[in-house]
Amino acid sequence: MEAKLALEDGRIFRGRAFGAVGEVTGEIVFNTSMTGYQEVLTDPSYHGQIVAMTCPEIGNYGTNVQDQESDDAHVEGFVVREVSVLPSNWRANQGLPQYLRERGIPGISEIDTRALTRHIRSRGAMRAVLSSVVRDEASLVKRAQESPHLHDQDLVQDVTCDRVVDWAEPRPTRWRTALDDGGVRRRCVAFDFGIKRNILRLLHEHGFDVSVVPASTSHEDVLGLKPDVLFLSNGPGDPAVPDYAIRTVSELIGKVPLFGICLGHQIAALAMGATTFKLKFGHRGANHPVQDLRTGRVAVTSQNHGYAVDPDSLPKDVEVTHINLNDQTCEGYRSEERRVFAVQYHPESSPGPHDSIDLFGEFRAMVSGG
Repeated sequence: MEAKLALEDGRIFRGRAFGAVGEVTGEIVFNTSMTGYQEVLTDPSYHGQIVAMTCPEIGNYGTNVQDQESDDAHVEGFVVREVSVLPSNWRANQGLPQYLRERGIPGISEIDTRALTRHIRSRGAMRAVLSSVVRDEASLVKRAQESPHLHDQDLVQDVTCDRVVDWAEPRPTRWRTALDDGGVRRRCVAFDFGIKRNILRLLHEHGFDVSVVPASTSHEDVLGLKPDVLFLSNGPGDPAVPDYAIRTVSELIGKVPLFGICLGHQIAALAMGATTFKLKFGHRGANHPVQDLRTGRVAVTSQNHGYAVDPDSLPKDVEVTHINLNDQTCEGYRSEERRVFAVQYHPESSPGPHDSIDLFGEFRAMVSGG
């Protein structure tokens, strides 16, 4: 069955449909990871986006129940050069086409993903339509042009939990790291803006008893849980849209130590009076170099964001700690006075290298006074 990908600037890509039959709209973005497509599909931060993978073959190791980063897939559509229909891996439960079909996510294969990626890099991320039911290209382009922008949607409300949930699941034994403070456990309240499971596993592993709360939870209700620490999670969309979360975090900063990742990094910055801006085509993949300015150490990191914090807008007592070596954007900051520590990238990986997992230990040390 034929499928078409129509961009709002009129560019059309024609290919073969796989996964679910249907039509979706979203922001078209690309991810440079060679593996980890199931973690990408189930990362709530991709809600509202059609994701193109730059690796030429996707699906060769199938899908399984262990690699889910949330309960369901969240991408709007999936774009690949070639999809493998015969997975080969002892962990696989089913192939990628069936996985997408069961979750109602349309895909398109056999298109030139290199040309698509170069087009996005040149023109910037834009709205798009992926359809396996409509053939008229002019109507598809018009649909893309009329679809909502990210800044017009509160995508966080679509992916956050609806009640307080306690998390007590660690990573598999072979991955666990030992605590260095005697194992005294601390209470962590984690805001769910679209949180990934491996973040929760690592918080638990590093000595935190975690309670996950909805994104709209008030600061009074958070403090009522008597947290030792706060965590702000990753999530989708424009960070300025969930203004309720920004107001809540502004009331909490300075009262309880706080760690933020990705959208949480942006929301904490906005809560301190800083500003954010949209990147031309974002950072998405498992191979982005980030330098820790405090040590000079470079880590290869997993990233997924389309916005960044303006470092010049941060308060004077907030120190930029990490930068992206590709474009020099802010990838982390810290304030001893406000007890805030945040990074733009994903130290929990899933997918990606484990170069930055020690940041969870750094947060633990900050909370423990080490």
